[in-house]
Amino acid sequence: MAKSIFINLPVADVAASTRFYEAIGLVRDARFSNESASAMTWTDAIGFMLLSRDFYATFTPKRIIDARQESGALLALALDDRAQVDAIVEAAVAAGGRDLHAPEDHGFMYSRAFEDPDGHGFGPFHMDLEAATSAMTGE
Repeated sequence: MAKSIFINLPVADVAASTRFYEAIGLVRDARFSNESASAMTWTDAIGFMLLSRDFYATFTPKRIIDARQESGALLALALDDRAQVDAIVEAAVAAGGRDLHAPEDHGFMYSRAFEDPDGHGFGPFHMDLEAATSAMTGE
């Protein structure tokens, strides 16, 4: 099996969260989904597991935060261009998410931010690696 990552997120309503993630472009994998969890595919190597809070609790003895009140992680999503950054934020807002701030344009990097309905934070961005390298090295 190739290296991959599955990001587990506690959610209040698995069905509602599944609809949100489908609206922003992820695909539900029915083979690994049920009423307690939805396996959502972002890429061949990156997936999200949307877990009911009760099911999520079976994986950790720690208190589960309310991501609307506390931050536990910010997930940066690299996209191919600025239009894709804008499109995913617009889709997130239309599906019940929240736009967190105005676009940030640093020339070599363009970014925005949104939260899903449970408060999990995402930072979609597009970076021109050549321009970023030049900016960092002063060339």
